[in-house]
Amino acid sequence: METQHQQPTITSRFRRICVYCGSSPGKNPSYQLAAIQLGKQLVERNIDLVYGGGSIGLMGLISQVVYDGGRHVLGVIPKTLNAREITGETVGEVRAVSGMHQRKAEMARQADAFIALPGGYGTLEELLEIITWAQLGIHDKPVGLLNVDGYYNSLLAFMDKAVDEGFVTPAARHIIVFCPNCPRPHEYVPEHCGVAPKLSWEIEQQLVNTAKSDIYR
Repeated sequence: METQHQQPTITSRFRRICVYCGSSPGKNPSYQLAAIQLGKQLVERNIDLVYGGGSIGLMGLISQVVYDGGRHVLGVIPKTLNAREITGETVGEVRAVSGMHQRKAEMARQADAFIALPGGYGTLEELLEIITWAQLGIHDKPVGLLNVDGYYNSLLAFMDKAVDEGFVTPAARHIIVFCPNCPRPHEYVPEHCGVAPKLSWEIEQQLVNTAKSDIYR
């Protein structure tokens, strides 16, 4: 009688990871492959996905892989972008919010860590804002960058230039952890320590709401 050996379960300290990526597939097939590989890594480590809610491009690829693998997928999308970023069947749970800030805040609140795949302006804006929030002490969650085939080389060079010119501290530069082509979520560990005093999400939201009320007066 043959003994069946079960594959050991790979555990992770993360329950949910937020992935920032493009709503386009990109011209280089390696971008699409990286999205698929990252999705498989999440499934293998029993990690759920939080993302921007789109069903096209890299967003559609990674969300489908994670969903097909049996993990929970939470897509957060502004109501105004539903028609543009969701085509056909939705993937997993889709949570509609009123605007872009609410989208980013909800994604950040739901996730234990963040990883950016290649993408355009939206991906870059989300990545830089979550780095800024870490610098301000709003969160201390890991921020990872998948620099697939050197896609983000220019961005990393800019960050180094900003350090050299005195606009970014060396500690803040290490908020982001980057990897060329190896999507392994368990390897993403923040290298910075106490860049700024930690604030709670509730305080951050109070500041945002106060600012909004001042604008509308």
